[in-house]
Amino acid sequence: MTKIQQLEHLLEYSFHDKSLPVQALTHPSYLHEISTNNSGDYQRLEFLGDAVIGLLLAELLYERYPNWDEGALSQLRSRLAGQDVLADRARTMGLGDFFLLGRGEEQTSGRKKDSILADVLEALIAALYRDGGLPAACALVKQLFKDLIDTPEMLVLGRDSKSELQEYLSSNNYSAPEYLLMEESGPPHDRQFTFHIMVDATIAGIGQGKSKKIAQQAAAAAALGFFSAGC
Repeated sequence: MTKIQQLEHLLEYSFHDKSLPVQALTHPSYLHEISTNNSGDYQRLEFLGDAVIGLLLAELLYERYPNWDEGALSQLRSRLAGQDVLADRARTMGLGDFFLLGRGEEQTSGRKKDSILADVLEALIAALYRDGGLPAACALVKQLFKDLIDTPEMLVLGRDSKSELQEYLSSNNYSAPEYLLMEESGPPHDRQFTFHIMVDATIAGIGQGKSKKIAQQAAAAAALGFFSAGC
C-alpha cells in the first residue's frame, strides 16, 4: 500500500486527483533536494486551506454557540486556527509520517515541527476542498476539532490562561480569581485534579487535569470563555 493509499484509508476518502494529496504533503525542501516532478509544494494549498479552515470553523462555532457574540466566536476561532492547535491536531492523526521532506528537514526533525505540521494540515484540507468540495473538507475539520469546539477549556496548548485571566479581570474591575481544589481522584500514578475558579462569588470556570497546574490552566481557559461569552 502506498503512502497516499494509507492516507486515504486514514481519511476515509479517495481522491479523484491523486496529485492533490501529493502536493499537500510536499515540503519545498523535497522539491529543491530530491524531486524531479512538477507537482509543486504545499504552499499554495496552504494559503487556500487557511481560508477554508476559517470558514468551516466559523460555521461550526456559529451553530454550536448560538448565544455567543461576534467577539467570543472570533476569539475561539482564532485560537482553534492557531499554529500550536493545528500542529496538535496534525499529530493526533499521525500526519507527520506522510510528509515528503528534503534531507535537511529530515535531519532537523522536520516531521515534528509545529510550523510544518500546521502548514501541511492546512494544505491537506485545501486538497480535500479542491477534490471533493466543502463536504469533504468539513468531514476532516469536524473530526479533528469537534472535541475542542465542544470543550474549549481544553485549549491550554502553549497558552498561559491564568495570566490572561488575571489581566482581563484586573482591567475590567473584577476581584482577583480564587482557585479552589474541588476533587482529587485516581491512583498515585494517574491523579486527576478538578479546580473551580471563583470570581466575585461566581463559579467562572471549571478545569480538570493530571496535575494541579494543568487543571488550573484549564479552569482559567474556561473562565476566559465564560467572560468572553458575556457571562
